[in-house]
Amino acid sequence: MNLVSVMGNSQMLDAGAMFGNAPKALWSRWVEVDELNRMHIACRCLLAKDFNGKNVLFETGIGAFFEPKLKHRFGINEHYHVLLDSLKIHGLTDADIDIVVLSHLHFDHAGGLLSTYQEGKEPELLFPNAQYMVSSEHWQRATDPHPRDKASFIPLLNQLLKDSGRLVLVDKESHKILPDVTFEYTNGHTPGMMHAVVNQDVVFCADLIPGKAWVHVPISMGYDRFPELLIDEKTEFLQRHLKAKQRLFFTHDPDIAVAGIILDNNRYNTSQEIKEFNQEY
Repeated sequence: MNLVSVMGNSQMLDAGAMFGNAPKALWSRWVEVDELNRMHIACRCLLAKDFNGKNVLFETGIGAFFEPKLKHRFGINEHYHVLLDSLKIHGLTDADIDIVVLSHLHFDHAGGLLSTYQEGKEPELLFPNAQYMVSSEHWQRATDPHPRDKASFIPLLNQLLKDSGRLVLVDKESHKILPDVTFEYTNGHTPGMMHAVVNQDVVFCADLIPGKAWVHVPISMGYDRFPELLIDEKTEFLQRHLKAKQRLFFTHDPDIAVAGIILDNNRYNTSQEIKEFNQEY
C-alpha cells in the first residue's frame, strides 16, 4: 500500500476568520497575508493506492464547481479541477477510485466530488465507481443544516450522493468496506466530523487541526460551530495520537502535509514535517 498526499484546488481566505478570536499580532507570526488580509489555504487530499486491492481517496478538496462570481468570493486560485490532474500524476482517473472517505461535507472538503463549472450546465457527480463514506451524524447536519452553517453545504451534492445509491453512512469505529481504517468523531467544528486513522500511522485531522498553527490548543477558527468544545476535543485528540505515536495529516496547511506530534513545556507542537508525503507500507 502506498500513501500519497495529493493537491486539490487552493484558496485565499481571510486570515482573521481562519484564526477566530486570536489577534493579528499573534497569528501574523505564523502566516503571511495579501493586501486583502487573505492567507493561502491548501485543499490537500490523501490517496491510498492498492489499499487491500482498492484505491481509496480521503477528501476531494474544494474542486472547481463554483461559478465565476463565487469562485472569486471564495478566493479559488485555479480554473481547472486540480485534483483530477493530481490523480493523473499517479496514473489514476476519478473512475479508478473505489472509495471516497469524507470527513465532512463542507464545500471546501467535498466540492471536488463535482465536475468543473460549465456555463448553463449543472455539475455532475464524479468518481462513478466509488462508494462515498460519510458519518451518519454529519449527514443529518448536511441535509438539515443550521442557519449558522447552511452556506457551507452544497444541496445539489447532497442530492447527487443520495441518488447515486453508493452513499455509505458510518457511525462506528470501523466499517466492513474499509476494515483497516479506524474512525474517530468530533463535533466542535461541525457535528459528526469523521477522522480516519490509516494504517495506524496517519490520522486525518480535517478542520479540527487545519494546519501547523492550529496545533496550538487555544487556537480555533471563526468557522467552528462550538469553539470551546473543539479545543477540548483537540486536546484529547493530540494526547491520544501522541501516545499512539501517530502522525497528523493536514488538509489546509500549504507547506506541511504530514507531521509528528511533540509535547514541549506542556505545549503541543509538530516535528518531522513533510511537505509532500509519499510512503510505502
